[in-house]
Amino acid sequence: MAVGAASVLGATPVYAAPAPTAALAANAGPYLLVTCRDLFHQYRRLGQVSPPITLLPALAEQTRALGDLAAHSEAGTRSALLNLSARYAEFTGWMAQEAGDDEAALSWTKRAVGLAEEAGDRDLASYALTRRALISYYRGDAAETISLASTARSPRLPVRIRGLAAQHEGQGHALAGDYDACLRDLDRARALLDADHPDPATPQLGATHLSDPITMITGWCLLDLGRPRQAAAVLDEACARLPVHALRTQARYGIRRALAHALSGEVDHACAIARELLPAVRAV
Repeated sequence: MAVGAASVLGATPVYAAPAPTAALAANAGPYLLVTCRDLFHQYRRLGQVSPPITLLPALAEQTRALGDLAAHSEAGTRSALLNLSARYAEFTGWMAQEAGDDEAALSWTKRAVGLAEEAGDRDLASYALTRRALISYYRGDAAETISLASTARSPRLPVRIRGLAAQHEGQGHALAGDYDACLRDLDRARALLDADHPDPATPQLGATHLSDPITMITGWCLLDLGRPRQAAAVLDEACARLPVHALRTQARYGIRRALAHALSGEVDHACAIARELLPAVRAV
């Protein structure tokens, strides 16, 4: 039902429709926002069980459609719709990165910043730097990862953005082989993320399918630091807590867990873990 509704919204040429009256927009605004937020959560769930390339066209259209709806809405609803459109654009960037297109990921993140700024949110620009840091991390560039992530330390920024930045800074230090700096930044990230009390009505930035992201990232970093046995023990515990529906998250961290066991010399166990993950890998 959610996918069907999303398709209708995405396919409707709202840019060609007559602008609604202010009274109509004011009445429709709250219901429109709730529906579009619900659809966003469904898209995130779909992103966990399907290849990212299949979601990209629909997400791009949703981003555009929300922008058009915002242009025809009263001020309060307009700002909320633009912010939600920014979240769609940010998630589209994640899916582009998952599909292997880093340039598209950066472009969509830049678009998300523009939409957020249009709505009066200046903080997403700093979050965009943390996204660039993560892309640099996956490219194996430790220095650039640390440099980009460290720019989001300002106390004026929301604690979630600062927490994600500290997490990526720690990941950069792990790539560089600095054990102490890595764990220090991950401890800082945990404290910041634990202090975050998100608004349930606002889609959360970053990953949402990890109940304890820093423990999982610690396991990942320990492998980068050349400590596979420690990494395997941490990843065993963290992967056991993953939601059953989060196939993409299971595949990503589960394969990392298998690699940790392989590098610990437990080849048969690593193969068994990887074999169990093949259905999830195929699905996403």
